[in-house]
Amino acid sequence: MRINGNKNNLSYYFLGIGGISMSALAQYLIKNGYKVSGYDDFSGEQISLLRRLGIDVYTSDTVEQAIESLKSSDVVVYTDAIQPNHFLFAYALNSSKKMISRGDFLGGILKNFTHSIGVSGSHGKTTCTAMCAHVLQEANVPFSAHIGGLDVDFGNFYSNGTEYFLTEACEYKKNILKLACESAIVLNIDADHMECYSNEEDLIKTFKSFCKSSSKAFVCADDKNCQKLGEFPSFGIDNQFSDYRAVNLKSNGEKYQFTVQEYGKDLCRVRLNARGRCNVYNALATFSLMRSYGFDEKEIARGIENFSAVKRRFEEMGRAKGVIYICDYAHHPKEILSTVKTAQGVCEGNLYVIFQPHTYSRTKNLMGEFVESLRNIENLAIYKTYPAREYFDETGSAKTLADNVGGCLYFEHIRELKTWIKRTAKAGDTLLFLGAGDIYFIAERILLEMQS
Repeated sequence: MRINGNKNNLSYYFLGIGGISMSALAQYLIKNGYKVSGYDDFSGEQISLLRRLGIDVYTSDTVEQAIESLKSSDVVVYTDAIQPNHFLFAYALNSSKKMISRGDFLGGILKNFTHSIGVSGSHGKTTCTAMCAHVLQEANVPFSAHIGGLDVDFGNFYSNGTEYFLTEACEYKKNILKLACESAIVLNIDADHMECYSNEEDLIKTFKSFCKSSSKAFVCADDKNCQKLGEFPSFGIDNQFSDYRAVNLKSNGEKYQFTVQEYGKDLCRVRLNARGRCNVYNALATFSLMRSYGFDEKEIARGIENFSAVKRRFEEMGRAKGVIYICDYAHHPKEILSTVKTAQGVCEGNLYVIFQPHTYSRTKNLMGEFVESLRNIENLAIYKTYPAREYFDETGSAKTLADNVGGCLYFEHIRELKTWIKRTAKAGDTLLFLGAGDIYFIAERILLEMQS
């Protein structure tokens, strides 16, 4: 489905409009002159932004108005997070409204652009997408970007033209197969969203199909599962056969600089402003992609160096009584290991890690891996599960995880967590909040209360 038509007469209704991807897609429509309204169960930062843009957004305290707005809309776009028994989803279904999933809708948008780029992988795709956006901005070309997080400069959506379209390509429910991208990036492949796949082979096969459906694809040569995708241009650090490789790496403990090699020859030196070794891979992926479109290496390097961070990606939120508050989106065992290692490299005092598991199914499916990644963290607290779209499952709960890890604390209420922090953390210490749920807002609330 190509997203076009008579803009003055066609109206869209977003179910779950407050989500990071859904709110970006709503912004795309408003930018292009469509009528947009929507509903979300919860208010939040993105809801406030959408309302400032003139979008009518309804929440649980304006249900009657939400239904009336839905009645007058032509197309309903719904998030995968919405339950089939949600009253508005059921109403739209029973009223024979034209309905389209978020993934299919995104796929329709791609068709309006000359070049479409999908950044995929189990980890890092939001950051890499934002990094690519900074390169396109540096190159001064017309582009739009749909980012699965809040870039400190762009937010989650940016648009100044239709030549390039950048999007994060998520593998949840095999949504990447709905995106017919001209170019594909695969940063890594790990067992995640396994409730949507029969096994790991099925997961890898899906990424392979994503690559093959694209005119060109770029994969990480250091990732064992990416190596199973087939012969594609590659990037890496350790694999000497990488087409784009980082050599002569230097680090001050958090930020890296390195030389980019292109097919064995030195290309240029890059100095990252984003923290962590993972961003070396993001930079290499960006280089391999942008060079395929003919961009100058110095232009690419400047764009990468202009990129600093996406919110919730090792974001220093602030300080209270000398204690540093950092939040990161890490919600997979490998992401936890990487983020904690980065924090240990910059933390001068004690490091306290607060992890909130995201969904019962992920925790259950990766219980062994979570235990392995968490058990050696010296000062660890586990906070109750953020369920997202799921119902309670004790076998995949945060309490079960905490019991299996052993030697850690478990909290169910924010007041208990705050009391522990107040009693334990001293000036010079660092609190590292990890998770993809509402742990960011919990950390923000505690920080503000401690500051006051």
